[in-house]
Amino acid sequence: MAAADENVLVIRRSLLDELGTFHGLSFEPERYLDALLSRGNNFFLPRAQAENDPTHKQIIPYALIVHDGRVLHYVRGKKAGEQRLVSKGSIGIGGHMNDTDESLFAWDEAAYRAGVEREVNEEIAICSTFDDRIVALLNDDTTEVGRVHLGIVHVFRLAEAKVDKREAMITNLSFLTGDELIGRRDTLETWSQLCVDSLDRFL
Repeated sequence: MAAADENVLVIRRSLLDELGTFHGLSFEPERYLDALLSRGNNFFLPRAQAENDPTHKQIIPYALIVHDGRVLHYVRGKKAGEQRLVSKGSIGIGGHMNDTDESLFAWDEAAYRAGVEREVNEEIAICSTFDDRIVALLNDDTTEVGRVHLGIVHVFRLAEAKVDKREAMITNLSFLTGDELIGRRDTLETWSQLCVDSLDRFL
């Protein structure tokens, strides 16, 4: 589905303000998730509208793929859907929640988690058992991209380091240590920089 025709899951910015807005990472996801994923508090907007509307926040799962103290890193190629992030390094896998595999009604937590699995499986193939935990929320209003997105940070802890790419936009896929990621910090997209700054909390 083309981005212009896509309907994406959003909340009103005012809801985040009511719950307690923050900058960077909040390691209290339980403070927010029940409200964010409650039917009635989230709904769909056309992506073309949502990308330019800071009164709403698009809900974005951001999954860190971890094995044995190393984190999966990749570079967003020219085929990336979000052109503002092309050529940036990233440690987050995920994307917009849309209505293609659910009803046109807003999502509860079960539908959200099914959507996360779909998003991750579209981008990479995980050939290992893994544990999925929601560990933080991510908000950054200092950038054009960040102002209209709210990240839900997952950690997928893999039993084996077996991952293959599925999307052309993913290049240079490899597991890196924390020190290696810190060394590449300046090449990373903003959300990944924020996660690298608190990497010990995720590992």
